[in-house]
Amino acid sequence: MDKIEKELQKLTQKEREQIEDLLKRLAAGRVADLDTKKLKGYDDIFRIKKRNLRIIYRKDVKGKIFILAIERRREDTYRF
Repeated sequence: MDKIEKELQKLTQKEREQIEDLLKRLAAGRVADLDTKKLKGYDDIFRIKKRNLRIIYRKDVKGKIFILAIERRREDTYRF
């Protein structure tokens, strides 16, 4: 089981549904209506925020998306 699967197991069913919706919208390229922000110090790493949930992802030059983390907001959420 990888890190993302472990984090998803810690979330409630409602939170997992919210994450699923956010990921579908991200995959479809509909990020204009999401709370998306580029992380400081990185050109290709972004975060999506929904209440206390965070999805951190990397987008390469070809537009491919890699999910780096899915978790609740904590003090160390943005440390890699």
